[in-house]
Amino acid sequence: MPPRHRRNRPPAHPQLNEAARLADQLQSVGYTKRDIARIISRDPSLVSQFYTKNKGAAFVPALREVLTAVEAGGITDLPELAAIAARHTHRRTTASGTRARVRGKAVLITPTGSGTGRVGAQAIASGSARLRPLIAEAARQGLRLAFTVRLAKTAYVHPSGSRTDSPGIRRDVIQRTDHTEERSYGSAQTGGHDAADFARRVDAVGGDITAAVHQWLVESGRIRPDAQIIHLEVRTWRPR
Repeated sequence: MPPRHRRNRPPAHPQLNEAARLADQLQSVGYTKRDIARIISRDPSLVSQFYTKNKGAAFVPALREVLTAVEAGGITDLPELAAIAARHTHRRTTASGTRARVRGKAVLITPTGSGTGRVGAQAIASGSARLRPLIAEAARQGLRLAFTVRLAKTAYVHPSGSRTDSPGIRRDVIQRTDHTEERSYGSAQTGGHDAADFARRVDAVGGDITAAVHQWLVESGRIRPDAQIIHLEVRTWRPR
């Protein structure tokens, strides 16, 4: 007797939505999901949700234009592809045709110049893009900034509390039970960093804030080249 077929068996190859199909095509020519996320200025988890939660309809026009730019125009540079995608990314609409509500800005600079933005491991992996508006606005206003990073203790070059590592702010070291450590670089008391200069650093690495912070820490001899940042916070203020 032939085996009975189970009812309600899910199809072996569920149909992909248009965003997932376009993402597949980009991956077939060498881009990763993380690359695609950077191109559309979103977290890599959203790209995965093209496949698992049927998301991504709002990015279909942008992904089509990017794929055309890659296949027909020979454009491969991520920042250039991101610029193309930005021109074709539009806000979602509701069933009635009005613009869908979205969450407010993750960062805000007050009239006094005070602003704070934080990102965790997932956002850091995709370049901490949500911090870019904060840094860009701080640069426009001529503000100062400081940042706090969290790494494995062994990733730092100098011992905890070293004045060579963070002159004048030795107290801003937080040790965690998971063998990581948070250290701050810059403060209102020590002068901090010029936001415009830091914004130029970010632009030089294609908008990847994680890479810009990592580069500065390595160049200044504070962390090891293979160190991984797992938490990042940026703070701004107006110089007196």
